[in-house]
Amino acid sequence: MGISSLGAGSSILTQDVIDQLKSADEAKFVAPIDSKLKLQKDKIAAYDILDAYVDNVYESLKSLTEYGVFESRTASSSNEDAVSVTAKESSDVQDFTLEVEELATKEIEQSGSFDERDAKIASGTGKLELAVGSEKFVFSYDADTSLEDLKDMINKDAGDSVNATIVQVSSGDFRLLLSAANTGENQEISITDVEGEGEKLDTALTDDMTNVQDAVDASFKFNGVSITRSSNEVDDLLAGVTLTLKEAEVGKIINVSVKQNTEHIEDRITNFVDKYNSAILQLNTDTKSSQEASQRGVFSSDSTIKGMKSSLVNMLSVVGGGAGKLEDFGLALGDDGRLSLDSDKFEEKLTADPTSVQAFFVGGTFTKEDGTTMEVDGAFTELEDEVAKYSKYGNILDDYKTSIDTRVDSLEKQRERAVERLTSSYNIMAKRFAAYDLMINKFNTASSMFTQMINAEISANNR
Repeated sequence: MGISSLGAGSSILTQDVIDQLKSADEAKFVAPIDSKLKLQKDKIAAYDILDAYVDNVYESLKSLTEYGVFESRTASSSNEDAVSVTAKESSDVQDFTLEVEELATKEIEQSGSFDERDAKIASGTGKLELAVGSEKFVFSYDADTSLEDLKDMINKDAGDSVNATIVQVSSGDFRLLLSAANTGENQEISITDVEGEGEKLDTALTDDMTNVQDAVDASFKFNGVSITRSSNEVDDLLAGVTLTLKEAEVGKIINVSVKQNTEHIEDRITNFVDKYNSAILQLNTDTKSSQEASQRGVFSSDSTIKGMKSSLVNMLSVVGGGAGKLEDFGLALGDDGRLSLDSDKFEEKLTADPTSVQAFFVGGTFTKEDGTTMEVDGAFTELEDEVAKYSKYGNILDDYKTSIDTRVDSLEKQRERAVERLTSSYNIMAKRFAAYDLMINKFNTASSMFTQMINAEISANNR
């Protein structure tokens, strides 16, 4: 029977044999590296997701500890048609009453009658003085100055104090209307002819000027105390609070309340709770232990990620600086490490002592039940600092990601070297098989010649 190698198609020294041997070596030397690489790449994918969740937690805490959250105010009036109220951040939380007795008005004066808009206002050259409260404005005129010209001069030079318009009352009856820009009793308007400067002004602008509306101050009662102001917008009565008086009604009591903006605060806390719970849920999945590999979390044996989870959950139990626990203020920690917010409990605490609630969460002076005070850093501030250890650039998670990248680079180089060794080894093997194949072919040829010679000799002897 003939013996054949790579090119002869027998089952000895064939390419199939080389491929089977190579597959066996790949399973022994390359496959374990591929498994390790897959695990590290799975960790990178899981890390990217988890890192985003932790960043969200950090940002939600940062939005809670920044100025303006607990300082935010909301103001309400029992009669918005009569008084509207706004309150700036950090204004005093308070309730008070108002009674609007009279609204502030602006002075309005009208001139005597002119027969047309372009009617001349003087018979010669002179100067007039326009008085608006304590302000004085002097305008020159001559025989060609019209009512329209005077209106334009006033609006140009005195427009911040008074507004001038021409009103047609009836056919052939035009009046100059002067309206003070500001309200209040000190905004009286008058026009006089300057003595010694010609005194040629039409008396329609002096003697015939009539009052359309008197300038008066606003008057109202604040908690029963009489107050006057020159404007209906009052921003100097209470620090940070602006009252806009809209309607006067003597004897009508309006209740006003300035409170912490609980809705704004709760929205920020709810955002933190949602972001925190999403991160913990992801951590629970990624660190899950199981005998079944398919159910095991990618970080189930990773001390860094498991340590972060424990740290975050444990921090929720100890933050507060001795002023209390999160659950005292409506934030409860479940057995699965997730948070829930009891809005009723939180609002009850906030209503009872807003300053201490603010201090407990973001830092400040906390007043205990016995009346003593203590300075605390704030639960959210402490949590922010703890999360920052992991999420901020150059910290624990950054270092962890760098270590994974380093392991991936190392494993890829190991795999490359292993594949190169196997490729080189089996290239050599293929060349040896080809050499053996040539030798076997020669042996086959010689064996066939000897067999033919022997058979011929036997055949000749039998004749």
